Amino acid sequence: MPDTTDRNHVYLGVHVRGSVTVVRERAKTPLEPNDLVFCDPARRHLLRFGEDCQMIFFRVPRCYLGVTESELNQVLGVPVRGGEGIGALASDFLTALAAKAEFRRSTIGDRLARTAVHLLSVLVMELLEADTTDGTDDASGTGSELLARIRAYIEEHLMDPDLSPDVIARAHHISVRYLQKLFQNDGSTVSQWVRQRRLEVCRFELGRSHRRITMAAVAHRWGFSSPSHFSRTFRGAYGMSPSEWQALATSAFSPTQAGAQDERRR
Repeated sequence: MPDTTDRNHVYLGVHVRGSVTVVRERAKTPLEPNDLVFCDPARRHLLRFGEDCQMIFFRVPRCYLGVTESELNQVLGVPVRGGEGIGALASDFLTALAAKAEFRRSTIGDRLARTAVHLLSVLVMELLEADTTDGTDDASGTGSELLARIRAYIEEHLMDPDLSPDVIARAHHISVRYLQKLFQNDGSTVSQWVRQRRLEVCRFELGRSHRRITMAAVAHRWGFSSPSHFSRTFRGAYGMSPSEWQALATSAFSPTQAGAQDERRR
């Protein structure tokens, strides 16, 4: 991990071997092989390396993780076990990706890198959700299970322009009022959740540089009523237009000038 104050990227470390300890809020957590941890080079002191230590670090554009700076700070230095859940998927995928040097400057490698970043954005969201639910009791367990099923239903029907609270409530045999209460207890509304997920998927599609896709096509595919409505909603959520994001995301994954020169020399 370089000694840098780069504010455009965050680093993810995958532990391979040796002794590594994460120090966060006075707690010291030793990492096991395949464990992961998000790192900020400006806070290198959070990691304590022992002898014969090996870690693989991945540089990730912060803008691709889909969270605010304060949310990202919540997950920096949080150890993620690489033997279970999303952590295991991310660890296995990244380790395999790092082992294939031929992918690093190829079209396939570019697509795999974007898949990796999308997987890491899911991991970040899982860490944030775990942080907000720590310390709560299990009295709302039934409601949480129903909410999880409803969210899965929404994911399956995001492309449906007619997806609405009424449709969602009928599909789960509950009232719209109870549906709204479930989301209210989670700090959101049904409409906000659907809009957020559509925006996240649209942002990911627009950022895929291996093919150019129009804003209107993305808006239509993911259930927005019109390109103008999509553009206003996107700007309100991310502070830039869809076309501005597409240009920024594409440049974030473009090879550096030095890297391009190295490639030409080869």
